[in-house]
Amino acid sequence: MAARRRGAALRLCATVFLLDVAFCKGYVEDLDESFKENRKDDIWLVDFYAPWCGHCKKLEPVWNEVGLEMKSIGSPVKVGKMDATSYSSIASEFGVRGYPTIKLLKGDLAYNYRGPRTKDDIIEFAHRVSGALIRPLPSQQMFEHVQKRHRVFFVYIGGESPLKEKYIDAASELIVYTYFFSASEEVVPEYVTLKEMPAVLVFKDETYFVYDEYEDGDLSSWINRERFQNYLTMDGFLLYELGDTGKLVAIAVIDEKNTSVEHTRLKSIIQEVARDYRDQFHRDFQFGHMDGNDYINTLLMDELKVPTVVVLNTSNQQYFLLDRQIKNTEDMVQFINNVLDGTVDAQGGDSILQRLRRIVFDAKSTIVSIFKSSPLMGCFLFGLPLGVISIMCYGIYTADTDGGYIEERYEVSRSETESPELVEESKGKQEPRSGDSLVPAVQEPKDVLEKKKD
Repeated sequence: MAARRRGAALRLCATVFLLDVAFCKGYVEDLDESFKENRKDDIWLVDFYAPWCGHCKKLEPVWNEVGLEMKSIGSPVKVGKMDATSYSSIASEFGVRGYPTIKLLKGDLAYNYRGPRTKDDIIEFAHRVSGALIRPLPSQQMFEHVQKRHRVFFVYIGGESPLKEKYIDAASELIVYTYFFSASEEVVPEYVTLKEMPAVLVFKDETYFVYDEYEDGDLSSWINRERFQNYLTMDGFLLYELGDTGKLVAIAVIDEKNTSVEHTRLKSIIQEVARDYRDQFHRDFQFGHMDGNDYINTLLMDELKVPTVVVLNTSNQQYFLLDRQIKNTEDMVQFINNVLDGTVDAQGGDSILQRLRRIVFDAKSTIVSIFKSSPLMGCFLFGLPLGVISIMCYGIYTADTDGGYIEERYEVSRSETESPELVEESKGKQEPRSGDSLVPAVQEPKDVLEKKKD
């Protein structure tokens, strides 16, 4: 009886799960060639996928949840998916070069999504890009609401000006990453002091920074650098994104499961530097910590001991290792200053030698990972080609050897059959015929005579 109940419960759960999946899929439209003509009247969030792609299959349940959530909140954004292998011409028109590719299509504009493939991050991207490019903040209450909701956002303060035109251009390019607002001077909080108007500010880390054209250069580049919080939990995706900022990244490499004093102390020191020295370093440095050294070891092609601190230059793949023991915040600040003034030697880089080393390292890492995960598969992938090559080399070698042996035997046997005829011919030449004049015979060499005697 208990077994029957358990079986019935399992069947019920399976049925509910399948119904749930089918229910979610109902809010994601399968797109075909007609999408190209019909899409311009709506805003679309589209997943371009390939049926054989493992990452696409992993994204599918998340994408179904996105479709359900967008429908339930009444979003004007429609969610769809397209098999880019079946409709390759349409996919190529939208610039799809890999799978999966997520794009938000609004009129003639197409925005790429490059963030984490989670439901919340994808939905926030859709809300941000589908709305107004620059959103007005009409009151202080609205300003405070935005501050509570967004960790990083940019605000233009002032009227029409050339700076606002640059701000609009930067927003059209970088709206995929962050939010852009506009406000009057009266709406800005009282703690904000502005030396001149108009101005562009970034609010983050419970403070703000004002754009200075002389100090910060191009506005778009400055926004791209400042769109991150000053302290982050690092991973491979974030480090890739930080490569476009031109900033150095100071990382405490720790084991978060290890609660020893050394691990927690290094993390705290990096956090204190990011907080207390932000005015001094925020233009040049990004701070954070990373759990474990696996990714860093792969990036640096080196074995770092945990815990430690490493400074990365993600734009040219150089890195700086500690030249001292870090006991407190002052030691870390001194190390960072030494990196900036060039007294700490840089390692790595993107030279030709380093690129060749990277190729060898990646190939070695791939082979080792294959053998670790599946030894039988590794033996098959690498053993079979090596076996075929060995058999081919052996066949070529033995074919040459046998051929030479046969040819040698043929030459020997030919010389044996021809030698008696040559002897008879030589004897015939030596015997004088009747009627011929007697001519003194030319004495043959001694070695020839000895051969004839033999």
